Amino acid sequence: MNISYKWLKEYVDFDLTPQETADALTSTGLEVDALEEVQAIKGGLKGLFVGKVLTCEAHPNSDHLHITTVDLGKGEPQQIVCGAPNVAAGQKVIVADLGCVLYDGDKEFVIKKSKLRGVESLGMICAEDEIGVGTDHAGIMVLPEEAVVGTPAAEYFHLESDWLIDIDITANRADALSHYGVARDLYAWLVQRGYQTSLHRPDCSKFVVDNEDLPIDVEIENHEACKRYACVSITDCEVKESPKWLQEKLTTVGLRPINNIVDITNYILMAYGQPMHCFDADMVTGHKIVVRTQPEGTKFVTLDGEEHILGEHDLSICNAEEPMCIAGIFGGKGSGTYETTRNVVLESAYFHPTWIRKSARRHGLSTDSSFRFERGVDPNGTIYALKQAAILCKELAGGKVSMQIKDVYPEPLPNFPVRLNYEYCDRLIGKRLGVETIKSIATSLEMKIEGEDANGLDLVVPAYRVDVQRPCDVVEDILRIYGYNNVEIPTQLKSSLTVPDEHDKEHRLINIVSEQLVGCGFNEILNNSMSKSSYYDHDELNAYRWANTVKVMNPLSADLGVMRQSLVFGGLESLARNINRKRSNLKFFEVGNAYHYDPEKDDHDNSIVAYRQESHLALWITGKRVEGSWAHPDEDTSFYELKAYVENILRRVGVAGGMVVSSQSENNLFSEALVLKNRGGKVLCEYGKLTKKVCHTCGVEKDVYYADINWTAVMKAIKKNKVEFKELSKYPAVSRDLALLIDSNVEFAQIEQIARQSEKKLLKEVDLFDVYQGKNLPAGKKSYAVNFILEDEERTLNDKQIDAIMQKIIKNLTNKLGAELR
Repeated sequence: MNISYKWLKEYVDFDLTPQETADALTSTGLEVDALEEVQAIKGGLKGLFVGKVLTCEAHPNSDHLHITTVDLGKGEPQQIVCGAPNVAAGQKVIVADLGCVLYDGDKEFVIKKSKLRGVESLGMICAEDEIGVGTDHAGIMVLPEEAVVGTPAAEYFHLESDWLIDIDITANRADALSHYGVARDLYAWLVQRGYQTSLHRPDCSKFVVDNEDLPIDVEIENHEACKRYACVSITDCEVKESPKWLQEKLTTVGLRPINNIVDITNYILMAYGQPMHCFDADMVTGHKIVVRTQPEGTKFVTLDGEEHILGEHDLSICNAEEPMCIAGIFGGKGSGTYETTRNVVLESAYFHPTWIRKSARRHGLSTDSSFRFERGVDPNGTIYALKQAAILCKELAGGKVSMQIKDVYPEPLPNFPVRLNYEYCDRLIGKRLGVETIKSIATSLEMKIEGEDANGLDLVVPAYRVDVQRPCDVVEDILRIYGYNNVEIPTQLKSSLTVPDEHDKEHRLINIVSEQLVGCGFNEILNNSMSKSSYYDHDELNAYRWANTVKVMNPLSADLGVMRQSLVFGGLESLARNINRKRSNLKFFEVGNAYHYDPEKDDHDNSIVAYRQESHLALWITGKRVEGSWAHPDEDTSFYELKAYVENILRRVGVAGGMVVSSQSENNLFSEALVLKNRGGKVLCEYGKLTKKVCHTCGVEKDVYYADINWTAVMKAIKKNKVEFKELSKYPAVSRDLALLIDSNVEFAQIEQIARQSEKKLLKEVDLFDVYQGKNLPAGKKSYAVNFILEDEERTLNDKQIDAIMQKIIKNLTNKLGAELR
């Protein structure tokens, strides 16, 4: 929201500097994002001064140049060569001193020491158009004799810069979307700090009905969507360019002047926060305005020439025959105000915020009017705004008010009654403010005190404060005006004892694993839990079905339409963003929640039972593992690199090798992948190479390796784990190798599983150290070289024990997998 510093001063009296004003607004909760000086004349006339021409002689080498000496009030006169025909000794003039910057449109040039036809010139005597104070270029500007030599030009012309205050308005502060709305908060802040001030705005005493030549009837068919509608007609208007003061006000806050009638409605919008629309009265067929919805499929062309399809959920402003405007959002083609327009109808209304917001999103339209209607305008400010606009139409366009104001307001919207207890206020703030302070702030914020007793106040909050309807809202309003920084830090510390639970353990392990991954070169990312609907509304990804998606009931956009079932797509979007910016070797991890809906468990009596939320840890790697190293050749990332990261994570949190079963994953997110399950069949982790199609969905063209660790399931798997410390074994471990000839479809995970089932106590490690396929092997076979580590922590193993264990392992591998020793 752009606020003009000078415009703000029209509604509240204060002498704060622009920076002090910005600080005050920020302290009230209207956070100032930027403060920028806006100059009425580009450059602000810096470097320009009033001077006096002491001498003027003809240039010896030119028939039109003159050599002058000019007193600028700073000591020695300066010699300036001037080409103006009207320059003469004794004149008071405007001089651009050395270093001054002058502007010609977007071009600028600096006044420097120069020579003109061999004569040195130390400045420039200026014409009106050269400094931006006029358009005359017939000669230099000659000032009255009383002009004081040495006076800066900005001071002489009473040039004042404005300041643009860019306020970041939160969604709940609809009341602050205008200059007067901001002035209300500033006024309350000033009163609380003892400034002599007042809050004021123009009255409506100038509003007079001139005749009844153009009466307009109003009918509201949809009272849910339109709570109030008012209009007035103005005849004999001269549509033309707005006066300079109005154009400057609008351009300062970022609006483009169009014509005086349209500019008036924009002025009212920015001044008082009431959106308005002006119709060409000739478009109001039947001299009747009907507020209603349209039959489904109705075509409507807006002022920008775009065609929209309206339906029963789109509120329209219609004449007796057809729609003229999408209510509160955009006018229709032909219904606006043009140079040929003579009679206009001004509209001022209150529309239901939800109706406007849904229509604006449905048609992809966002205007200054819809922005305010969506948040809730002042239902009691419509008539004031309408009268002010009519007054300006008479003053700036010469029009006549040609009807009594038609105001249809069947069910007035009430103010908000709130009971505020002093004890509750003090407890919430953490400081006793005192009764008088609370009452002073409440009344300065235009809250009316209906009743008072020893315990608190009965307040009536104005209807335009849609965010203040509960006692806690009132306390927040009081505190932001009192000042958060004025609440002292207590000198006592109060604490409570808590017993560590599973959540503490989970949080500690997350930190440990995060540090481990960062040490391995990973960067942590954090993506939105809401995701694109398009990721889940197709059948190609059977892993994530549309029926199991948690839908957002009122999404802001299609990009935020559902809760994510997986972290994979957010990470791919982050990869794409970095790859597009020439960062191709990437390692990311994220800890976040995934959400699932099971329609079979839907229960009307307990609707939450159908929803499940699980914590996940996801890893993404892509690009080169090593690149540009003098000590190591370039090496691509691989499945085995990801496998090492996953196994190290599981080992770090206490998931031992014997606790999981590894198998080929059937998840069609991956082109090749493994899935790790616990003994009960619960998936702990899936990891592998993502398919090209999944990567292309998010704009990634490179190979991506992805791991999804179900952190909730992992925490359950290690819940009963106990950390035990014991002395290092004094007895040596024994290593044995087997070269196994097995079928090509047999995986190492199956070998490891059978080996551990064969010997659960003494077998410590099973590792694959060589794989061979090809020459000298039967078709459909491959060779695995597997290492087994055996250790007894109480005694030294003898050959007999070792041979018995190995024979048992070999026998089971032979019986279950058809393995042969090579």
